[in-house]
Amino acid sequence: MACGALALPATGWASPGGGVGFGSGGSGIGSGNGSSTTTHETPAVQSGNVSVSVSGNGVTLQTDASAMLRRNATFSGTAPSRFAGDTVVIQRSGHETHWRWVSTVSAPIQSDGSFAAVWHANHIGRFSIRALIASGTVAQSANATPSLTVTVYRPSLATQYGPGFYGHRTACGVRLRKSTIGVANRTLPCGTDVAVYFRGRTMTVPVIDRGPYANHADWDLTTATGRALGITGSAKIGAVSLPIR
Repeated sequence: MACGALALPATGWASPGGGVGFGSGGSGIGSGNGSSTTTHETPAVQSGNVSVSVSGNGVTLQTDASAMLRRNATFSGTAPSRFAGDTVVIQRSGHETHWRWVSTVSAPIQSDGSFAAVWHANHIGRFSIRALIASGTVAQSANATPSLTVTVYRPSLATQYGPGFYGHRTACGVRLRKSTIGVANRTLPCGTDVAVYFRGRTMTVPVIDRGPYANHADWDLTTATGRALGITGSAKIGAVSLPIR
């Protein structure tokens, strides 16, 4: 996927549903179901602007690991030149497809074996992606490449909270500390993993609270989460929940 499509505004990006039970987002302390969610005290921040590739059955596929909803994602690669004129089909599998392989975009194989296909990403999620060659109108799964992983984020507004509420329990039963990594959301179940993207940095954090209920924000990040991602105050982020299969 083209890195240019991932150049986010200076204010950030996230997916809907965010929020917390305290703080600037207006969440409500201790109003949850009393469940206890284990949080990550050590943030695992990774680079989101990386290229991923895979090869198999003579076909090589390359794309970007991160993409944004309603932006173009580019898939490129090579196939044996004997398939020139045939079609490469890019397929995805994830929660949105009920974990079935679904054809996403296709492209012709050029005389030198190269191909490039552009998907206007119309679904958020973490997807397994593979490429296969279609013989005539039939795509043969037997000649598919191994899969690689691509995450499509939804741009949304995020706020931050924490100071003034340290030592209290969140709506999900988590005792909030300065080092607590997590996010508040109005609807996602406690403990749901959420992938967050900001200016080329990404990390996965759990839902630990409810909110936000103010400022038209979708998410409320703990201060430790915001600090790990390099966010100061409110920001537009990219975010997507990661349902378990």
